[in-house]
Amino acid sequence: MSNGIDFGRTQLVVRTRGLTARVGVRTVVVCAVLLVAALAVAVLSLGSGDYPIPPDRVVRALVFGDQRFDRLVVWEWRFPRVVLALALGAALGVSGAILQSVTRNPLGSPDMVGFNTGAYTGALIVILTMGGGPFPTALGALVGGLASALIIQLLAFRHNVTGFRLIIVGIGVSAMLASINTWLILRADLQSAMSAAAWGVGTLNGVTWSQVAPALLILAALGLAAIPAAPRLRTLELGDDLARSFGLDVSRIRLLLIMLSVALTAAATAVAGPIAFVALAAPQLGRRLARTPSTALFPAAAMGALLLVVCDFISQRVFAPTTLPVGVVTVSIGGLYLAYLLVAEARRN
Repeated sequence: MSNGIDFGRTQLVVRTRGLTARVGVRTVVVCAVLLVAALAVAVLSLGSGDYPIPPDRVVRALVFGDQRFDRLVVWEWRFPRVVLALALGAALGVSGAILQSVTRNPLGSPDMVGFNTGAYTGALIVILTMGGGPFPTALGALVGGLASALIIQLLAFRHNVTGFRLIIVGIGVSAMLASINTWLILRADLQSAMSAAAWGVGTLNGVTWSQVAPALLILAALGLAAIPAAPRLRTLELGDDLARSFGLDVSRIRLLLIMLSVALTAAATAVAGPIAFVALAAPQLGRRLARTPSTALFPAAAMGALLLVVCDFISQRVFAPTTLPVGVVTVSIGGLYLAYLLVAEARRN
């Protein structure tokens, strides 16, 4: 009898490990394919514009730099925008994956909950009262995002922060902050209002290496901090009681993860403004492609990078020579995805 039980447990462990290994291999393959696709779109974007450059010359300019004008166009004029699109897309994907895991809800993303709007409020106050500037605006966005997260958690707190309540409260706080943002813009002078409104759509226009380099350092540090969080995210998705049985301090870990999600969103917002729907769509699309049992960070990051670099390419080329803010494209595509997600959730329930 005991031998049968031991054999059954051994067989279950072997099957579980086999399933985990297959999921891991598929995740690696999916991430590799998504990254290759993102890099291909990046090369295409680097070669597109008023001065078109074939892909082979783009790669040559990046690697060798023997043609000075090609190197000037690729490295100095176009590469900051493309590398920032890849980095911010990955950051927003990770931010959305963390929040969706914490709330255990596919609608739990920074732009839906209100962290984006709070970061925009902080940046908007700095722009309208202090004249803006890269670093003051970044600090204002970070403070605004953290303050909105604190307000949302205080309002949603009852013994613990539940996913559904956090989302509902976040939507309400986001609507209030959006009203405040509109009031601030209406009260400002015309030039400041136009500048703040254009930045508030979410744009990568006119970025330079002086803006990109600090953003990459901050996002790299936050990305490294997110890697150890992946196992805890999978444990939290099992439920609070089971997570506590594994020895996790659920409240503290959830708070730290939400703060990490806010920091990633605020860093992205500080550079390019609030770019909507990438954090909502990337984790779910990455999860479905990789077929992981829970929301995974690496597929979300790779899908986020691909989504934003594709949207940025569309924003530059569809209405050329007019360049749209990338946020307009992400909102258009993300709205369709949100409608699909709502219909799918309604059918499931």
